[in-house]
Amino acid sequence: MTPTTTKTLYDTDFALWIDETVDRLKAGDFAAIDLDNLIEEVESLGIGQRKSVHSFLVRLLEHLLKRCYVALPDCYRGWEVEIRNFRNELKKEFKYSPSLKSFLVEIFGESYGEALESVREDYPDTSFPDVCPFAKDVDTLLTEKFWQERK
Repeated sequence: MTPTTTKTLYDTDFALWIDETVDRLKAGDFAAIDLDNLIEEVESLGIGQRKSVHSFLVRLLEHLLKRCYVALPDCYRGWEVEIRNFRNELKKEFKYSPSLKSFLVEIFGESYGEALESVREDYPDTSFPDVCPFAKDVDTLLTEKFWQERK
C-alpha cells in the first residue's frame, strides 16, 4: 500500500495560502490554520536571515583582508566600496533583528576561516594572518577603517 498524497493549498498556490493564512490569523480563526506549514515558513525566515548575515560577513571579511593585505592600489577604492556595501547590508539586518548581532559573534571564527580560504586562493602570493586581525566587536567591525591603521 502506498500512502495517498493530498495536495494542500500550500502545495498548489503558495500566494493564496499566505493570503488565507493571514486572514485567518487576523480573524483569530486559529483552528483553520495550516499550522505545520506556517511553522515551517516562520522557521525558514529565521534561517534566511542567518544565511544573509553569514554571507555578508564572509564577503566583508574578504574585502577587508584584500584592502589591508593585497598591494594593488588600483583596487583599493573598489574594495572600500564593497566594504561599505556589505557593512550597510549587515546594518540593515541588525536594524530589523538586533539579536542577530550575537549570531555574528557566534559565527565570526568560521566566517573568517571561509574568507581567509577564499582570499588565499585568489591571491596566493599574499601573506594573510591565520588569526583574524579585525575586531570581533560588531560596532567596530561595521565602522573601523582597518586599512588606515596599517599605514
